[in-house]
Amino acid sequence: MKNIIFIFFVLFLSLKVNAQNWIIGKVSDDKNQPLAGATVFLPELNKGTISDENGKYIINNVPNGLIKIQFSFVGYNTVIRSIKITSQENVLNVNLPVAYIQSQEVVISGGYVSSQHQNAVKIDILKDREIFLSGTPNLMEAITRVPGVDMIAKGPGVAKPVIRGLSMNDVLVLNNGVRFENYQYSDHHPLGVDEFGIDNIEIIKGPASLLYGSDAIGGVLNFISEKPAPLNSMIGDYNLQMFSNSLGIVNNLGIKGSTEKFFGGFRFGHKSNADYLQGGGDFVPNSRFDELSLKMNFGFSGTKGLSNIYYTYHHQNLGLVEDEAVEEINQRGRQCRIFYQQFNTHLLTFQNKYYFSNIKLDANISYQNTELIHFGEENEYEIQMALATMTYETKLYLPSSKNSEYIIGFQGIHQENTNLNDRETKLLPNARMNNYSGFALLQHTFFKQLKIQTGLRYDYKTIATKAIGLESDTAAYRPALNRDYNSMSGSLGATYNVSNQLLLRANFALAYRTPNLAELTSKGQHETRYELGDPNIVPENSYAVDASLHYHGEFVTFDLAGFYNKIRHYIFISPTHDSTTSGIPIYHYLQADATIYGGEAGMKFHSKSIPYLQAEVTFSTVVGKKYNGDYLPFIPANKLKYELNFEKKKLAFFANPSFNISAITAFAQNKPAIEETPTPGYTIFNLGLDAEIFFSHQSILIGIKLNNVFDKKYVDHLSTLKTL
Repeated sequence: MKNIIFIFFVLFLSLKVNAQNWIIGKVSDDKNQPLAGATVFLPELNKGTISDENGKYIINNVPNGLIKIQFSFVGYNTVIRSIKITSQENVLNVNLPVAYIQSQEVVISGGYVSSQHQNAVKIDILKDREIFLSGTPNLMEAITRVPGVDMIAKGPGVAKPVIRGLSMNDVLVLNNGVRFENYQYSDHHPLGVDEFGIDNIEIIKGPASLLYGSDAIGGVLNFISEKPAPLNSMIGDYNLQMFSNSLGIVNNLGIKGSTEKFFGGFRFGHKSNADYLQGGGDFVPNSRFDELSLKMNFGFSGTKGLSNIYYTYHHQNLGLVEDEAVEEINQRGRQCRIFYQQFNTHLLTFQNKYYFSNIKLDANISYQNTELIHFGEENEYEIQMALATMTYETKLYLPSSKNSEYIIGFQGIHQENTNLNDRETKLLPNARMNNYSGFALLQHTFFKQLKIQTGLRYDYKTIATKAIGLESDTAAYRPALNRDYNSMSGSLGATYNVSNQLLLRANFALAYRTPNLAELTSKGQHETRYELGDPNIVPENSYAVDASLHYHGEFVTFDLAGFYNKIRHYIFISPTHDSTTSGIPIYHYLQADATIYGGEAGMKFHSKSIPYLQAEVTFSTVVGKKYNGDYLPFIPANKLKYELNFEKKKLAFFANPSFNISAITAFAQNKPAIEETPTPGYTIFNLGLDAEIFFSHQSILIGIKLNNVFDKKYVDHLSTLKTL
């Protein structure tokens, strides 16, 4: 491990300054009128600027090689251009067409920096503004705006993503492309990432093991940090949100600056929420939670490439809504005192990008430490353990032609789980895990309309645990475990542009997931149940196909997608219909072959005759079944979402005022798993109003959101609080 760190340090020192290159140009509209204030951003170099009053821009300290540039401006389509830097001065002028409906954004989670339309797998984007104006203190609830994405929730403080019917360890969470590890195997544990300082969230629906390895059978959520300040500037922002339902206060403050070569930033955030109210006005005891967040970054961008250091500290206190808490707590409160869990996470990431003539190299390393503490009665420690994770990767972008791009890479993960202070319950044993993988990715354009993406990956993983207890105590003893796994994964996908408006996609993927510590070794009480692992559990293997259609006209867009995912050895937890001597129900981990299939459809319409009116409707459906015909747990109900949005460029002294009416219809879920119960359908309505006010060059965004306007009492099928 010391050798790995030394190599990264040497690579950082190699970023010496060579002869300076720069890109200059002009940003205009489709009538060649200059656009002042357009954003010009280089995603690979994490640097950008703003066009001046004449639409002109300049970016210095650009390395040799192929560079992709994103041009964007409010009310216009985003344009992505590539330019080969071979001389000191490089000129690139662009024209941005007017957009009644935004067509595409730049994405980075598909292996290449590209537009959404260039990926064989569609990558959805949720922007920071949408999250801020969602009207919920629950980040995961804001993400469910994307069709095909749902959440398993124990109230607003604890929620897990569900993508196309898969959740927990079948969905991978990334923080700036780095695996985020926080005991994500359980629906009792939170997402662990907050929205502070986030530019957008990229969402891959479907297997992505080729790029990210195990745990990406269901999909990926990648939280992308905010862009640095424009060159030679310093800016700051303060954000405040208040929520009547949970008496919540959420605020964060950020400052960032940038010079020609250096950039950095700092952000502090805090959340405080009391027990939330159900429809009808009853509060849910101990659903309170609070969070504290500190984020810093510092980077250097030169003619040889980019280096960036990120640090994040995240502290969470999350009340546990369980029988003991419900019985003891009879007054609504804000502070966690009894029956709660605490997460303390440190994440340090060092990311580098180097340009060597026609070759580009990514070299990244990160260290994360997450401490988990379960409290029973006040100051009573029940569980205390820490998970230390080091990830490292190198990706080599080989010399490419006009029509072909090649990537080869290596990734590694080293993890250690440690029980601390000899607490009463040792849910998981002390363990050491290592994963090594190599992969290759090819993208080729056969002709203008057809692009193919394909690749292969090999993984090798080892798990070694220490014994717990004495062999003479058979009820508590857990022997040491040593396991190793290896697996191949891959994908083959294509995008075909039938016309400038119509795009077809298809993708076939092989993916896998190795069993986690909980599934292999659990033996003890976890929240309200006693869980038993199985050391003989084998990896899941997924064989998935999905196809989609995207149409983009001047005033209407339409998306249709379908998927079929066959999973061998699907891992799930199920009741044994037995209980401990103290009456705690016993659950155990099982495996069965399964299929999950479904799809999503969506349409956006912008009225030509009423230019300030836009309508959107989406529908998602998923079915999950074992091969014996039983239904899988945590499969969301079919959902229909619709929204009307009225927006003008200016109204009195308000800029971009917007009023929206939205609704969600969840159909009845009458196909529950054996341990679940059917859930009736419901429809809720929401209202939103927002606008910007400008004072000199300062902007203030004000928004009001009213969720569940008619105070309807309902329960979602994926809520674990259905019995309350």
